[in-house]
Amino acid sequence: MSDNFDVVVIGGGPAGYVCAIRAAQLGLKAAVIEKRGSLGGTCLNVGCIPAKALLQSTHLYEMAAHEMADHGIKVTPKLDLDTMIDRKEAVVKQLTQGVEFLMKKNKVKYVVGEGKITAADQVTVTLNDGGEEVLQAENIVIATGSDVASLPFLEIDEKVMMSSTGAMEMRKVPKKLAVIGGGVIGLELGSVWNRLGSEVTVIEFLDQILPGMDGEIRKTAQRMLKKQGLKFKTGTKVTAAKKTKTTVTLSMEPAKGGDAEDEKFDACLVAIGRKPYTDNLGLSEVGVDMDERGFVKVDHDLQTNVAGIFAIGDVIGGMMLAHKAEEEGVAVAEMLAGQSGHVNYDVIPGVVYVHPEIASVGKTEEGLKEAGVDYKSGKFPFQANGRALANGDSEGFVKILSDAKTDRVLGAHIIGPQGGDLIQEVVQAMEFGGSAEDIARTCHGHPGLPEAVKEAALAVAKRAIHS
Repeated sequence: MSDNFDVVVIGGGPAGYVCAIRAAQLGLKAAVIEKRGSLGGTCLNVGCIPAKALLQSTHLYEMAAHEMADHGIKVTPKLDLDTMIDRKEAVVKQLTQGVEFLMKKNKVKYVVGEGKITAADQVTVTLNDGGEEVLQAENIVIATGSDVASLPFLEIDEKVMMSSTGAMEMRKVPKKLAVIGGGVIGLELGSVWNRLGSEVTVIEFLDQILPGMDGEIRKTAQRMLKKQGLKFKTGTKVTAAKKTKTTVTLSMEPAKGGDAEDEKFDACLVAIGRKPYTDNLGLSEVGVDMDERGFVKVDHDLQTNVAGIFAIGDVIGGMMLAHKAEEEGVAVAEMLAGQSGHVNYDVIPGVVYVHPEIASVGKTEEGLKEAGVDYKSGKFPFQANGRALANGDSEGFVKILSDAKTDRVLGAHIIGPQGGDLIQEVVQAMEFGGSAEDIARTCHGHPGLPEAVKEAALAVAKRAIHS
């Protein structure tokens, strides 16, 4: 059986399903292939969404246990972990079913199976229900995402040695949890289990957590998380792991050399990054180029070296974020429809949903110094923000960086309440080439957390009112 399409997308995650929907909106006949049997990719099924559900639940538990008394509300919370995990899974189910509804609404053909490119204009699908289906495609979009990266001696069983998937399915709080990797995933899931009573140790090869983020943010984040109970072993590498049915003993030593030490844990989360997923795609057979790390190579238009075959999302590297993937999906669909698709990679925000939230966009101070850019910096603490104080949530600050000559905003870094939402104002300003003064002269509602962003923008010109 064969069917003809204007565009066939392999992968139903944020990159793939968004690309297919936008293509259909623009009048193209589209199909999306997904072997998981549930649309939404890693993000909706075992990544962003379930992690945020658990972060929200555990934040409320933490508030009930340690913060509500300050507001005159005295409670003694009792943890029902099964209900917490069940709620997380219900949220995932609702959203993934919602994406499947969007396929039907936009008349996108949804094929459940494993797709393989068998020619530059053909995808053969091994159906989950058995048999094969061949889709003829004017254009093919690779949107297969990424998979968990690990080390050769760390065998992941999702019981004692876990990826992020297993770490969100535990039905018992481990007494001691090791987290290998001090990046976004490690800190978010480490925070979840720390709030529920686990003794969490974050082991990071580099000297600081959150590699690539603004240095001041990284130091502040580590200090705040340490105060919450997380332990950190930075500048440390794991060299071996001995596992039993219920424990794992990690061998660690200083990254720069030194004496080794062993420590036993009840569970271990491996969160050292992600790798592109290109298994059984047939890329080599059709001549699609990949780099030395396995990422698919694309040009400015997100097209591979093979005409008519495009790639988007995690599988091409860069910022491995769902919203970046979505933007690329829209861009490719619009280009295929004859429009001018475009992604502005300079204004893609990154958010870490620990508490307080960490958000960043654009250049860091370290990056600007290294590039020799003359810049100005404005900073404002949430401790001087009326709404933050009223909420009892006033840790952190907003920092805005602008060009010393033009005042154009070059970057912003926030650690504080609702940082992931507050960063969007700066993202919008940067998208339109705005200046720090543009933000500073915009009226902000009082009392509100966004006033901290306004004050940081005022501080760029050394004229903050409330600090």
